[in-house]
Amino acid sequence: MKKQVLSEQAIYFSSVSMPKGFEINRDKLEADILQSTIKNSKLSFSKDYDMLNTYIKDIIGVEYGIKLVNKKKYGNVYKPDQITPPLLTADPADLKNSPDYTMLYGVKTQKCIVKIYYDDNRRKNKSKNFELKNNMFLIIPATNMYVISNEQKNSLNFIQTIFYESY
Repeated sequence: MKKQVLSEQAIYFSSVSMPKGFEINRDKLEADILQSTIKNSKLSFSKDYDMLNTYIKDIIGVEYGIKLVNKKKYGNVYKPDQITPPLLTADPADLKNSPDYTMLYGVKTQKCIVKIYYDDNRRKNKSKNFELKNNMFLIIPATNMYVISNEQKNSLNFIQTIFYESY
């Protein structure tokens, strides 16, 4: 008997472990996200963003053989008790030009839950919750819907988001 996998949905997650002396300055990323939110402008390029982006692309490439190319980036600020509407990165009407993956990085998060929706053959509308902690990343297929919840009452949550294509 033989088996061939026709499709696989994988979620990748871990904390970011930079070499000593090359740590990501999350305070700088937080300030950049806040500034772009206040000014309603694009997220500016920074050394810390570049270090994070390079780390993510390298670790996924080495561990899983997936080569990622940046498509878009932005940062989000979530208020206490805020729950997003369902988010979907891929455009079902334009899959050719949609990204393949969505990466969420916990810049400054506390009780931040990412609920990912998926189908398991006949079993539709299943979901899995992940707590997005400080300095942790989560990569999901761009075709999966997700919801972000800030489940605490005291502070803002800051998340860096990057969309990737794979080749």
